[in-house]
Amino acid sequence: MVSSTPDICDFLVLSPPFADLDRREVERVAAATEVEFHLAGSLIFSQAQANEHLRVIRRGAVEIIHDGRVLDLIGEGEIFGHASMLSGLPTGFAARAAEDTLTYRIPAEVASSALSGPTGLQFVARVLLEDPHGIRRAPTATREQLQQPVGSLVGSAPLVVAPATTVREAARQMTAAKATAVLVDLGSSLGILTDRDFRSRVVASGLSVDDPVSAVMTHPAYTVAEERQAGEVLIEMLDRGFRHFPVLSATGGLLGVVEDSDLVAVQTHSSFALRQAIAAAGSLADLGETARRLRPTLVAMHEAHIAALDVQAMFSVVVDALTRRLLELAIEEGGEPPVDFAWLSLGSQARREAVPSSDIDSAIVWFGAEEDDGVRSYFEDLALRTVTGLEGCGFQPDTHRATASDPLFIRPLNAWKKAAEVLLENPNQPNAVMMVSVLVDSRPVFGVHTGTPVAAAFRSASHHARLLRLLARLALAHKPPTGFLRGLVIEDSGEHRGHLDLKLGGVVPICDLARWAGMAAGVTSAPTIERIRAASAAGKIGEGDARTLTEAFEVISELRLDHQVAQLAAGVEPDDFVRPDELSALSRNHLKEVFRAIATVQRRVANELAYS
Repeated sequence: MVSSTPDICDFLVLSPPFADLDRREVERVAAATEVEFHLAGSLIFSQAQANEHLRVIRRGAVEIIHDGRVLDLIGEGEIFGHASMLSGLPTGFAARAAEDTLTYRIPAEVASSALSGPTGLQFVARVLLEDPHGIRRAPTATREQLQQPVGSLVGSAPLVVAPATTVREAARQMTAAKATAVLVDLGSSLGILTDRDFRSRVVASGLSVDDPVSAVMTHPAYTVAEERQAGEVLIEMLDRGFRHFPVLSATGGLLGVVEDSDLVAVQTHSSFALRQAIAAAGSLADLGETARRLRPTLVAMHEAHIAALDVQAMFSVVVDALTRRLLELAIEEGGEPPVDFAWLSLGSQARREAVPSSDIDSAIVWFGAEEDDGVRSYFEDLALRTVTGLEGCGFQPDTHRATASDPLFIRPLNAWKKAAEVLLENPNQPNAVMMVSVLVDSRPVFGVHTGTPVAAAFRSASHHARLLRLLARLALAHKPPTGFLRGLVIEDSGEHRGHLDLKLGGVVPICDLARWAGMAAGVTSAPTIERIRAASAAGKIGEGDARTLTEAFEVISELRLDHQVAQLAAGVEPDDFVRPDELSALSRNHLKEVFRAIATVQRRVANELAYS
């Protein structure tokens, strides 16, 4: 169904949180909004699915379902999917059309921008604190976060000036310190001047920047004690309509300033504030500084007992945001692209299963033009700038050159389709199966976001028996390393002798099995567990094997993240090699069971291949 932008805008301005936004901001949201129609009973999204959209119900009704149980029925004007969109975590529930339903689908980058202002943050905080159907995954950790003292959130020393300081000088100091507020020392009390005050009280009112800050500050500034709980402070901040509170120590000393975005980020356990900082970064240096916050965020989420696969999804979402901002900066510097294009994430990043040790695979597909030297030259330069920028942010390109900085991974759509046809028809050619494995794990993160254009070219793989057999053999080729120690397989030679390779021994076999079975079921780009689920539903693997692989993948993911977080805490660059004798008895037993389970599924697949 087609709906004009004014129609969408007129509807959105009646629905929170858009009702409190400036009309021009709502018009920008409406211009990026897609219209969806869902038949009664159809699934809008499943539980534990990656989500990059906020949806508003225009007409009809939607059931909110958790573990098969209907928790809520929402109707016209209500929104859903915002919690997972903001947090970067998979959805905590499934959404199903209760009747024929029309929804507005708003991309995350547009919705997040709209929600980053004062009214948007108030809405986000209230909704997530109430959590009507966010389905929290770690209630104990959430409670602990809510109860932590607000003083623990103060990250840097406050910026303090004298009352006679000019507005111009205060603005200069704020810019240099990258601060959003400056405090004014009045002796027995404090004044405060925020970036919003500069816009509303100085610029909009036509005051001189040579006036003293005392003429435009808020006085007295409302302060909070460091021992106050974070949840209480956020509610009070929202109720008073403030975005900044100075925080005082037990003896009355000034510790710093806490912002509403700091508190919202605490409540959601999310990457929201981090992604907002990425979007606001004005240079490569700013992005590099912001990127350094990603690993501590990951560690904090792990310590809050959030599931490893959820943490990996968040990690991947932030890397997506970094990639998008790097591309925006590269385009600002190199000029607008000559044709429409999409930047594709490949591999674990595309599956949203990346970890700190993951390298970054990527590709470019362009549309509307055949091979052209000028177009290719532009995208090769864009790719080089972006991949170099990612390296500067601490993310290494794929060691096997599966990256957009390699001309092999920059092609027009028709060339990608022709390559897919050749690979489907002649999978015995050198490296064909590996190339299929790389390209089918592809997902657009910038530019044209419609579908998965390269991965979709392999959708007919279920009708190509030779390719499926080769993919199955690839899934059987990756087995745990040789040698044994206390019943665990370990490396028996080389640099990592005596270590267990969690990636090659566990992650890769499961991912390869899931890719083969998923493609046999007609599924291309998808996370590993979604592929396993789809393959089981299509009868390509048994329910027992699907359950075994899912549980094994979750166990290995937890152990892998445990290991890498411990390395980060020790200041060691993360990898996938662990010493069995450093694992707890429980972890060793889990690993034994996991590898035996994987081997059992591999044997069953091998037997089926032998008789097919």
